[in-house]
Amino acid sequence: MGERRWRSATIYEGVTRTTTRAFLHALGQDDDDIARPHIGVIHTGGEMSPCNLLLREQALHAKTGISVGRGTPHECPVVSVSDGLSVAHSGMRFSLLSRELIADSVEATTRAHQWDGILGLGGCDKNMPGIMMGMIRCNVPSAFLYGGSALPGRSEGHDVNIVDTYEMIGRTLAGEVDEKQLVESARVSVPTPGACAGQYTANTMAMVSEALGLAPLGSSMVPAVYSARASLARRTGRVLMMAALNDRPLPRDLVTRPALTNAAALVAATGGSTNAVLHLPALAHEAGLRFTMEDVGDVLARTPLIADLKPGGRFLARDVFEVGGAPVILKALLDGGYLDGTTYTLSGATLAEELQQFPGPDGLVVRSTAEPISPEGGIAVLKGNLAPDGAVLKVAGLGKLKHRGPVKVFESEEDCLRAVRDSAYSPGDVIVIRNEGPKGGPGMREMLGITALIYGQGNGEAVALVTDGRFSGATRGLCVGHVGPEAAVGGPIGLLRDGDIVSIDASAGSRTITVELSPEELTVRRSQRPVTDSCELGGALEKYASVVGPAHLGAVTHSGGVVWRRDQ
Repeated sequence: MGERRWRSATIYEGVTRTTTRAFLHALGQDDDDIARPHIGVIHTGGEMSPCNLLLREQALHAKTGISVGRGTPHECPVVSVSDGLSVAHSGMRFSLLSRELIADSVEATTRAHQWDGILGLGGCDKNMPGIMMGMIRCNVPSAFLYGGSALPGRSEGHDVNIVDTYEMIGRTLAGEVDEKQLVESARVSVPTPGACAGQYTANTMAMVSEALGLAPLGSSMVPAVYSARASLARRTGRVLMMAALNDRPLPRDLVTRPALTNAAALVAATGGSTNAVLHLPALAHEAGLRFTMEDVGDVLARTPLIADLKPGGRFLARDVFEVGGAPVILKALLDGGYLDGTTYTLSGATLAEELQQFPGPDGLVVRSTAEPISPEGGIAVLKGNLAPDGAVLKVAGLGKLKHRGPVKVFESEEDCLRAVRDSAYSPGDVIVIRNEGPKGGPGMREMLGITALIYGQGNGEAVALVTDGRFSGATRGLCVGHVGPEAAVGGPIGLLRDGDIVSIDASAGSRTITVELSPEELTVRRSQRPVTDSCELGGALEKYASVVGPAHLGAVTHSGGVVWRRDQ
């Protein structure tokens, strides 16, 4: 190793950089440490949420693995925003924005310090894709490790998780349960640190990290509090050092179009989060690839749903771990002809080669593709005159796939939340929340608070909810999000009026969302639409709103495909 010139040598070689060596010595490094490859251990550990609580502990184990593998680790915590603590208020505007902050932070610290590799640990909805985006952008040897999910709680002999508490709020407002039961639910629904236990955004993106080859196969479903995570983190550090020493595979060797297609198939097969339809295009964008909402939708439409996971199904992440983890699902898809097994994994082997060591589906938590829960995936991408750029609906667990009804328009999440609390809507309505897109929000807030209330009130499939904002991975019901173009850029959703009739058809072969208005009427309304003054936001929201792109392309904030040369 002594003969090889590492990228990090840029910061300490030569007489003029003697002071840099002084700083490295002050970090506790000797000459041998300095001569090794320097690896950034980037994590979002902290007390901003239970998802992040154990990440620093796991990062320390990862650093040990890097050291054993003859690397010099540099721990670097970065910002993270908890979706769980920012939901249903203005703080949610910073959730999606934080994905970009994290990706930018990974780039800034890696390029500034000329690190030779990245080991990233995340555990919440936006910090995971944010870290992976930064890895792909920097394109140095990288490994991602999910911090793991929480264990479920127990109530009246049944497993419970945070969504049960969300929906009990609606039942409380409807008078079905008393507040004492609600308080007790909050005490038991998240009994350990870790991310939310169902196939919501965190677990969906954790599985995606394996499908893309950025994370070790079998790593994502190990619960956060299990002791096995310590050895897993150390092993990930060692595997990363093998990649660093060989300068392969790099993130852009792994994140190819076939790998993105595999990841979309895994999302479909698990009834995963609609947020994946936002994050996969963003990950592709970092690699200089165009992989849009429509591309994801094509994969979703041809991939069967085979994992019976909450919120549409019955089981949680711990149950997937107990039957063999995400590779069991990947192997079932590969055997059924739904995956490209020639893509590469972090170890340098192909996906097909690595999957040979894992068991097949158990038949309960995970089925074979020959006996699917549904012949099509758990998410549908809809198009029509209300959403020319597309919209997203989670169909896993839905009892009906069609809805037609009159529109009830709300100009913000807050306006709608007040109406839902007061039950000021009727079965059959199409509730529309606009001005919540990436630019118009700004920040594309998710509406879990509202959807959980509606479901708790017993109207989860009696009404439809349509928005240019987002939904949580935990959302269920007739909830159509990511409607594009958004209202803020002149999209048709901004032209709707109370009483207009909207029709949603998510059935196979249709996948449409339309408003029953003629093109001429839409043109007239567009010409009559008042021009509104944009408010001065200031700070991060103002910067974000000025550069963020549309949802169907991933709501990204730069031109994509960054090439990092050593002289930059």
